[in-house]
Amino acid sequence: MQTPDFAQLSHPTLPPRDINFLLSNFPGQVDVPRAVSEMGQFFNTLDSMLDADYIYKALRDSDTLDLPVSPQLWFEVMLRHAMPARRHWKEQRALHYIAHLLALFGRTERLRQVQAGDDTAYDYLVDLVAEEQAAQAQRQFVVQAHIANYALFLGGLCAEWIEHRHRYAHRPVTVGYFRDMGASRYHAASRHPLAQEYGLSQTYQELAQRFDYYREGLEKMAAAHLYQ
Repeated sequence: MQTPDFAQLSHPTLPPRDINFLLSNFPGQVDVPRAVSEMGQFFNTLDSMLDADYIYKALRDSDTLDLPVSPQLWFEVMLRHAMPARRHWKEQRALHYIAHLLALFGRTERLRQVQAGDDTAYDYLVDLVAEEQAAQAQRQFVVQAHIANYALFLGGLCAEWIEHRHRYAHRPVTVGYFRDMGASRYHAASRHPLAQEYGLSQTYQELAQRFDYYREGLEKMAAAHLYQ
């Protein structure tokens, strides 16, 4: 089975504009060749820059209609600022995963597909659950992962809208519903052999166990930077 497009735990090779932005905003003089080399070799070098206030402030003040960096990098910096903490490696990898997911789901057609290029589009979790129950082993894994990813995305970025509809339009679905669906499917997907093959097992366990933490981080990020 081809590696799914959502299975990314670390940064790909940064595009030139991302590297230029990070280094041009670094305080003091920078040995550019050495800095580029270190960012590619050491996991924590890039993470420390993404947590830095000077990078956040530079992106916060930039034009969001013409971003100076890739969407994935923008999402990760904003998400990290909404979730200040001393981070262990599991959280760092989870944040990489979520930022990549946000960039993927920024394309509406991808949000509605279990896998890129699928002919069938889904708008409701209940339909995805039916697909999960009917799927064979490999397909079941990607459906479970998509249910979890979809629940995290909507439960985080659309939390206020979900609760408004529940309270005033008497819709039965709450943020808690998305939490339960997302956490349970991350847990189920983490135990699948394909999760081990793609290196996702520990990240999915982290997302299952701390789903509310990451969902709330997305909600805070959206309130601060997406819905102003």
